[in-house]
Amino acid sequence: MSKDEMEEPKPSAPGGLSRRAFLTRAGAATVAGTAATLAGPMVIAEAQKTPEAAAAEESSIPGLVPVTLQVNGKAHKVRVDPRATVLDTLRETLHLTGTKKGCDHGQCGACTIHVNGRRVNSCLLLATMQQGKAITTIEGLGTPEAMHPVQAAFAEHDAFQCGYCTSGQMMSAAAMLHEPWGERDEDVQEALSGNICRCGAYPNIIAAVQSCRRKATA
Repeated sequence: MSKDEMEEPKPSAPGGLSRRAFLTRAGAATVAGTAATLAGPMVIAEAQKTPEAAAAEESSIPGLVPVTLQVNGKAHKVRVDPRATVLDTLRETLHLTGTKKGCDHGQCGACTIHVNGRRVNSCLLLATMQQGKAITTIEGLGTPEAMHPVQAAFAEHDAFQCGYCTSGQMMSAAAMLHEPWGERDEDVQEALSGNICRCGAYPNIIAAVQSCRRKATA
C-alpha cells in the first residue's frame, strides 16, 4: 500500500462530521426524544393520583416517620423525612403554600408562623419535633370574610407590593401585638427587623401595625 493510500481520509457523514461523531450525536438525540415522550404520560399519571394513592405510595418509602401535626386547629397525620422542616412539610405535604420560602436560612422572615402562640421561622424547625404543639399559618390567621385585624390593617394601609413577604410580615405583626414593645415607630421597626421586604414597603407596614396597636388599646 502506497503512502498516499494510507493517508487517504476516511469517509465522513453529512456536514463534515466523522462517522463516529455523526452516530454519537444521532444516538443522543434519539435517547433524548424517547425520554421526553415517556415523561409526558408519567407527569400526567402523577398529577392524577388520588390522595389515598399518594399516601399508600408514600407509606412504602423507607425512612419516613409518622408525625401528627396540629395545624390551624386540625390534626394532620403525615409521614415525613426526619430531616424535613416545618416549612417544607407545610408547603409540600399539607399544601399550605401561604407560608413562603425565601432564604431558607432563617434570615428573611418570609416563612414566619406561630408555634404555641410565638412567632418562629418555620424553615429552622424540624417537623418531627413539633408534635403536640399548636401551629398557626397565615391560612389560619383569618379569612377574606373574617380577616384578622392585622390583615385588615395591611389592606387598609396598602402595606405590600409584590406580596411575597406579606404573610410573614403579618404573622410577625400579629404576634407582636401580644409582646412588650414600646409605642414608637422605631420600636415597631426593631420588632419586625427579622422580616425583610425587598420592595421597601416598610413605611406602610409600620403604619398598618401602629394602626392595629392603637385600635387594640382604644
